[in-house]
Amino acid sequence: MEEIRKSRTQMKNQDKQLQQLGEQLAAVSPEALERLDISEELLEAVRLVWEIKSHGAKRRQMKHIGGLMRNMDTESLERLLNDFRRRDTHKALAFKRIETWRDELKAGNIALVEEILASCPAGERNHLIHLSLNAQKECAAEGKGGKASRTLFRYLRQITGSEL
Repeated sequence: MEEIRKSRTQMKNQDKQLQQLGEQLAAVSPEALERLDISEELLEAVRLVWEIKSHGAKRRQMKHIGGLMRNMDTESLERLLNDFRRRDTHKALAFKRIETWRDELKAGNIALVEEILASCPAGERNHLIHLSLNAQKECAAEGKGGKASRTLFRYLRQITGSEL
């Protein structure tokens, strides 16, 4: 069977895609990077990107990473990176929801307690109301959030089971 050759433009486009995948890989946290099933050479190349300050040197290193990935199965890597992004999005949404709850409780919306407890059965009504009232008093006295506000936020995070 005859081998189909890629055009020069197709090869350049593939290299660009691999470099973009390398940029996404470089944006992953060091802990998450360790969990990925990638070669040691690629792992070291990504770690080196984090240390490089020069724009030109970083660009060359990204081209090198793209070259290292040329002979790799990148589909599984793309799926893993998408999973990381999806988890980060979920964390951000959970954080925002907890912030909103805290702010509304501080503003005096005690009716929200029932909604929170409906979605978070691990919560204790009396404790949540107590923390809310403390945060309200503190906000009224100081005009901003302080220790009571942070305590309320931590408790909301705890009962939702969020790993923020």
